[in-house]
Amino acid sequence: MTTTRFVFRRSAKQIKELAAGAARRVFFKALASAALVLCATSLTAPRTSTAFAADLPVLRVGDQALQTRGILEASGQLKNLPYQIEWFNFPAAQPLGEALNAGAVDVGGLGDAPLVFALAAGAQVRAVAATRSHPVDLAIVVNAHSPLTDVASLKGKRIATTRGSIGHFLALAALKKANIPLSQVTLVFLAPADAKAALASGSVDAWSVWDPYTALGESRDHDRILANGVGLSEGLSYQVATDRTIASKRALLADFLRRVALGQQWALSHPDEVAAMQSRVTGLPPDVLKTVYQRGQVHPVAIDDSVVAAQQRTADTYEAASVIPTHLDVRASFDRSFPLP
Repeated sequence: MTTTRFVFRRSAKQIKELAAGAARRVFFKALASAALVLCATSLTAPRTSTAFAADLPVLRVGDQALQTRGILEASGQLKNLPYQIEWFNFPAAQPLGEALNAGAVDVGGLGDAPLVFALAAGAQVRAVAATRSHPVDLAIVVNAHSPLTDVASLKGKRIATTRGSIGHFLALAALKKANIPLSQVTLVFLAPADAKAALASGSVDAWSVWDPYTALGESRDHDRILANGVGLSEGLSYQVATDRTIASKRALLADFLRRVALGQQWALSHPDEVAAMQSRVTGLPPDVLKTVYQRGQVHPVAIDDSVVAAQQRTADTYEAASVIPTHLDVRASFDRSFPLP
């Protein structure tokens, strides 16, 4: 199998221009086909005084489907900020990792597999906070009328996913467990909106994806799950900061991470409130978002030796499948100096 080097080519300026331009476009559309359109968006947390806000330092935060922002809004953790947050929203982890690598954002949420992908591409970043979830939301789905019944039936089929994503990782792990060589399937790398359209049109046979895409497909299109991440995925995700941010914005970063952890803890027992708030922020249906939070059970965990070992297993899986070109020792990619509140 040919080994490929993945290089991020966009500059920080280009990414910021992309995000600013996308703010004028529609963030999400759930039509009859349930096609997902998630555009990179730059949004600054509202302040009580524009003049006052102009004097505050800025923390640039990357988000996916506005999930972090939704939790912080609902839990009240965005009140009385001693700094501004400039939000950049992305449809998947790969462009968020690209933004971190280019220095266009200071910190952002990445799953375990996307973090490996970013590090292999040379990103100067470190995981500064961790969460675990129940990976039932990570799934390989087919449309309602598909004849496919399990992972073994994917032999010879086309599977859509996003390169370097947790969906990509799930596809690799599920196929390995079913003893299906990668040479006997075709992985089609697409952004989530394009993957959803491809599944609906029948140009791919399955889609390896994550929530909220999984939950929306199940609810609106009656997509079926062939396999989920239970027993295959570590269920780890991280807040990832650039080395420069850790050094130059440490106080802001520490406060932000504390607020995120408190918001995540609060959200565990308030799924209705979180779903309602995030629905207002994103336009996604509240019932879908409630499903996302109830089954994911995302909760903060300390970065300890077990987390590092689990991350190494994820990196080794990517190495074995030639997704990353060389061996990656993940130990240096963690900063344990930001304790849980």
